Amino acid sequence: MRPLSIVAVGVLMVVMSSGHVVAQVGKSLGVVDANTVAEKDLLSMPGMTPAIVAGLIEKRPFASITDLHAYLLSQKLTPEQAMAFYGKAFVHIDLNTATPDEILLVPGAGKRMVHEFEEYRPWKTYAQFAKEIGKYVGADQAAKLAQYTFIPVRLNTASDEDILSIPNAGPRMVREFKEYRPWKTKAQFMKEIGKYVGAKETERLWRYVTID
Repeated sequence: MRPLSIVAVGVLMVVMSSGHVVAQVGKSLGVVDANTVAEKDLLSMPGMTPAIVAGLIEKRPFASITDLHAYLLSQKLTPEQAMAFYGKAFVHIDLNTATPDEILLVPGAGKRMVHEFEEYRPWKTYAQFAKEIGKYVGADQAAKLAQYTFIPVRLNTASDEDILSIPNAGPRMVREFKEYRPWKTKAQFMKEIGKYVGAKETERLWRYVTID
């Protein structure tokens, strides 16, 4: 394993030493959410054409990265071209439930990370992720892998920062998520949040949360 940079070591130590890591969606290092990124940005990404982008937007939100992958392959992109696109845009995978097929679509993951992601479940914080995955690939690569993932946000206890880590959640969702506490069911979530953003967007947001 290559030596860690001084900056990477410092980041890892801060993350590991803190008692609370607020973000429950991995911090982006340049990769955006394929379900919310703007059309003009999609058009500049590898393998994209106006027709592919139009179809992608029409089908959003994708419930999983494997669904997006199936769409891209149906548009005659090769697996290599699809992976190049994932270096720019992705549908986050749930660290606690992602299948091997989903993990293997994370750029730089490979079969080793299928094993490691599964071994340390349940994941609770990104401090845990930085510590455990950093053992194998170093802090820089662990941070790159984290940006493709999320740990479900707890609807009834999440901080503002936790909620804001969800792509396109924004201050409005912070207010609404907190207003309807305690949350008890998905049906309740779909009803109440659906008043503000519609069924498709509510379903997209639901992917990132959990009621416990």
